[in-house]
Amino acid sequence: MRTKKRINAKVARNLEGSLFIAPWLIGFLIFLAFPLGFSLYMSFHQVRVLPGGLEYEFNGIKYYRELLLNSADFYDLLIPYFQEVILMVPIIIIFSLMIAILLNQNLYGRFLFRTIFFLPVIFTTGYLLTEFVNQGEGALGFLENFALGGYLDAFLGDSSWGQPVKTLLNRFVLVLWYSGVQILIFLAGRQTIPPSAYESARIDGANPWEVFWKITLPAMAPFIFLNLIYTIVDMFTFPFNPVNDLIGTGNYGYSSAIAWVYFAVIAVFLSIVMLIYMRISNRQRVARR
Repeated sequence: MRTKKRINAKVARNLEGSLFIAPWLIGFLIFLAFPLGFSLYMSFHQVRVLPGGLEYEFNGIKYYRELLLNSADFYDLLIPYFQEVILMVPIIIIFSLMIAILLNQNLYGRFLFRTIFFLPVIFTTGYLLTEFVNQGEGALGFLENFALGGYLDAFLGDSSWGQPVKTLLNRFVLVLWYSGVQILIFLAGRQTIPPSAYESARIDGANPWEVFWKITLPAMAPFIFLNLIYTIVDMFTFPFNPVNDLIGTGNYGYSSAIAWVYFAVIAVFLSIVMLIYMRISNRQRVARR
């Protein structure tokens, strides 16, 4: 009897948990899993829009082969933007970390400053961000005002990094606007460090620079990794990403193939970042032992 009661109680708990996650599960299947599966299906078909509906003609990996081997437009858009992401991500991470450390201080009106730094996350999204840029906002303009473009050309020469660097400098304010979520995450991470660690460091005579490198930065490593993953995904879905415009062509099958190849590129990049982080973490653990 006790065994049956335990089994019934376990079944009841499992059923209760299933009911709680059912809304999320239904939403995931309808709004995410099904569109992903359908787009993968279309990437292997030529899709025609007819008055009676959609017509699918299987063509195998034709679109993938054409995209990877014969599409210069895809690489001409992907590689420069990929270089921009490599430049933007460290800037956002470093800026967010420094601002979070400053906002964690006992300064007057710090809650107001936290709100100010997070406001761009709410307002500068989607169509509104596009309108900001179309009206000339978000650009510092010092490349034109101080003729820095010529100096960059002379310094970088024929390097492929010249245009990405110019684009980044012209959109520098937009890049900083995309730091709100990262600042909040770093703030939460900074508050997990016990004050006693800093008090012990001061008693031992450590200066602020040593405290940062020996206490703050190692303790913030998991949050740096979290923000790194978030920022990479956020930048690859940036509203001014030219690859997104290429995906929005009228050929549904070809567009689906572009989207899946682009997803694979992002997945590989994230995997490399995760592998590097894991190796660094393992070395730190070995060093501590």
